[in-house]
Amino acid sequence: MRPVSGDGSTQSKPHAMGMIRPAQTSGDQNSEARITLTLPRNAYFMSGIRDFTLQMVMNMTGFSEQWAFRFQSVVDELCNNAIEHGSGPGTEIKATFISKPNESIEILVEDTQTGMVPRTAEDMRKILKDRLSEDHLQSTSIRGRGLAQIVYSWTDELKFEDREDSKGLRVRAKKYLSKS
Repeated sequence: MRPVSGDGSTQSKPHAMGMIRPAQTSGDQNSEARITLTLPRNAYFMSGIRDFTLQMVMNMTGFSEQWAFRFQSVVDELCNNAIEHGSGPGTEIKATFISKPNESIEILVEDTQTGMVPRTAEDMRKILKDRLSEDHLQSTSIRGRGLAQIVYSWTDELKFEDREDSKGLRVRAKKYLSKS
């Protein structure tokens, strides 16, 4: 049952991985489900995100096990990038899962743009374009391949947005259920 305050509004619920803020839905099984996790900038929490992602995707999408693991890898890559590159020590990242029954599953990952080299949405589009180049795709380097070879390859939409509410970057990755 969703925790509510005396006035009927939804409250955040503490969780080992951060704060879980349940989505406001109409109660209709076909309505959008939105789950937001706010996490400290710490890779320790990634195993919990991986487990959560896999179970959610398998239970809510009808994806094959292969595609559930692929989407789990997409989420893992985006969250790790936000932790490693997009947010400085003592900050948080936010991961929001949006499930639209019989339509799509989407992940939004937000950083604070306080990492060692802050990046804008335009910077990220240029980085992706470079990583999609033939030279980079042929690289045998272990680092720097996730955005192009995991996130871009295994989703149907990938968008980079500068957050309007505060300093930071938002990455949106969407997979349509009918294209799995």
